[in-house]
Amino acid sequence: MKKLILALSIATTALVATPLVAQSISASDKKIGAQANPELVAQFGGAMKGPAADYVARVGKRIAVQSGLSNSERDFTVTLLDSPVENAFAIPGGYVYVTRGLLALMNDEAELASVMGHEVGHVAARHAASRQRTSTITSVLAGLAGAMAGNSGLGSLIGRGAGVGADLVNKGFSRSQEYQADDLGVRYLASGGYDPTAAADMLAQLDATKTLTAKTTGKDSSIPTWASTHPNSGDRVTRAEGKARETGKQGGERNRAAFLAAIDGLVYGEDPAKGYMEGRVFKLPTERLSFAVPFNFTVNNGDTAVTMAGSNGQAIFAGGKIEGTLAAHVDRVFRGLSQNGVQHGQVNSSKIGDLPMAYSFGQANSNAGVLDVGVFAYDFGGGKAFHFITLTRSGAGIGPFEPLINSMKRMSEEEARTTKPMRVKVVTVKAGDTAQSLSKQMAQGDYQLDRFLTINGIGADAPLRAGDKVKLIVR
Repeated sequence: MKKLILALSIATTALVATPLVAQSISASDKKIGAQANPELVAQFGGAMKGPAADYVARVGKRIAVQSGLSNSERDFTVTLLDSPVENAFAIPGGYVYVTRGLLALMNDEAELASVMGHEVGHVAARHAASRQRTSTITSVLAGLAGAMAGNSGLGSLIGRGAGVGADLVNKGFSRSQEYQADDLGVRYLASGGYDPTAAADMLAQLDATKTLTAKTTGKDSSIPTWASTHPNSGDRVTRAEGKARETGKQGGERNRAAFLAAIDGLVYGEDPAKGYMEGRVFKLPTERLSFAVPFNFTVNNGDTAVTMAGSNGQAIFAGGKIEGTLAAHVDRVFRGLSQNGVQHGQVNSSKIGDLPMAYSFGQANSNAGVLDVGVFAYDFGGGKAFHFITLTRSGAGIGPFEPLINSMKRMSEEEARTTKPMRVKVVTVKAGDTAQSLSKQMAQGDYQLDRFLTINGIGADAPLRAGDKVKLIVR
């Protein structure tokens, strides 16, 4: 289950000018990063494994050592996150992250290095986490999601807010800080042996992707992405080109063939195995279940839980094996919400369609005030139960979640069996192939040519030569 929330680079103290020498990773940085890393990985879809992840780690470490934070690649942990959201971020302690969603938009290794160099630049420059961090019901929810994942370090979060990882996710950098990270990223590319113009190319690619999103949806994407959280413009692309010239380096590695080989077969978009949204309905084919999310609620699909956040309440969906009765499961969920558990009333029984349901209500103190907490569990048979945890202001009870609770149902066997993910497929251009003819193989049914051109970073008039490698999105 993926986590569709804002991910940004994190650092600790502010500097106005680009530092000539970065401060080395401290013991404190390592402690902060090590504590936050597991939570962030879980929140953003989990860590991927395999050739693509290994490749990203090698490139990330190569570029990270250019920062001066450490001269040893062993001091950096680079993670490819299993999330379709186009994002990248870094935190103190040498931790760098990029999502598979953003990776699929890139067209060579140098572009990948440019994104990770930019993120490491934020940390190296010690950009302030000076944006206001407001403790709200959202932070409690983030902690509860971690507790539901069985993380003992997050087991007593009601009353004291969310974990360190959630605290490290902030609300953007200033324009000057973004420019500074751009400058450092270009510098790292040049010193690392890459073509420094790759940074400008990547920024242009993000601009093109944003334009395509607006065209295909009729509006800008509401999902936070690297492009939206790192404001882009034609001026920024031009500026990056100028900074590349200032390095005095012409050319450098692009490593397109190696990059394309690494991402061939990568899951693109939402992975049905982890659940996906279809309109306002969340579907999880592997468990044959679906439910309708309340209107105007944001869905965050994490590795182990789905969270839904709105202005008048928030909810978590999770589950797995059941031990004993459904009522006992409800009680265990309440007991797992904090170190001392959450007291609750009588467990009631009901039925939603053909699904047995048990539910109860309690109250908990939090840094956001007193909350009404509801637990609603469904028996799916085969020793499995799934549940919602609802959080509303004191006195609101079930609040806006009655439609959510009543919408839980089984998916048909056929729908669950036939749902397949889209993937990146790298193909070799043959004589006579054109962008128009190749684009007909794209899995998406609309704007096929636009999608083909954008994901490959080519213009409508750019010729394709036999032997070239290009990306397709297929099922």
